[in-house]
Amino acid sequence: MHHSKPHANSFVRRVRSQLEALSTAERRLADFMLEFPGELASYAASELAALAGVSNATVSRFIRRLGYASYEEAKRDVRREKESGSPLFQAAKSAAGETPPASRIATHLEQSQSNLARTFAQLNDMQMQDIVTALVKAPRILIFGTRGSHGFARYLRWQMLQVIPCVVAIPDAGESLGEHLVGLAPQDCLVVFGMRRQTGQMSGLLEAAGKMGCKILFISDAMSPDRREATWSIQCQCMGPGPLDNHVAVMALCDLISTMVVESAGAAGRKRLAAIELLHEDLDEL
Repeated sequence: MHHSKPHANSFVRRVRSQLEALSTAERRLADFMLEFPGELASYAASELAALAGVSNATVSRFIRRLGYASYEEAKRDVRREKESGSPLFQAAKSAAGETPPASRIATHLEQSQSNLARTFAQLNDMQMQDIVTALVKAPRILIFGTRGSHGFARYLRWQMLQVIPCVVAIPDAGESLGEHLVGLAPQDCLVVFGMRRQTGQMSGLLEAAGKMGCKILFISDAMSPDRREATWSIQCQCMGPGPLDNHVAVMALCDLISTMVVESAGAAGRKRLAAIELLHEDLDEL
């Protein structure tokens, strides 16, 4: 099984499947549920509504949208998932409000460590090796990211370029996508950074690449909808202690992928890396 996804009928999967069709209030509730899914097992519907800043009616309507007959049925589902030990269901938000942090640095460190642990807990060696093997064998690799995700695309491309010759981060300034997508084949790979608030280019890119049959690694956050075109999906925990998302886990995933790629590239990769170092010396670049 390629996809790093929960069971098709899991609570988190049900919420994520509805994200693109929600009203403003329902989306606020959905975002809260995805950050703190375990809360449903502990609170009454009215308490959950207060925590998420929505009405009781919004909670009831949303629970029905997820396919549950009642709030109690949804709570039982969440309780089963919480008992399975998933770290995603262990995070909690206090109904009495947040305690002012004694140290901003300590708060950021704690959140970063939590995001990192919860993200890596969903990974497994077999899945990661499948991804890395496909990348190393791919004749072409395209890495897509816009807005805040553009930096991740550039970083991952730069690291893999040391051992793989044909890696391109798209789109570059002023570029369209058609010139890059033309000729994509099933052996090629597309890596898409799909953290929330992407541009409209991403959906068109995924649809086109899906039709071409290339392998797609979709890296997103817990607040972003899934994509049916993805061969592999990894959701990074990006909750921040302040107004900004925390992307420590995304960078760590990039480092994991690039390190595994360098190791898996074997003799050909080492030969390319050695040639690059010689050119650095000849050109006096560093």
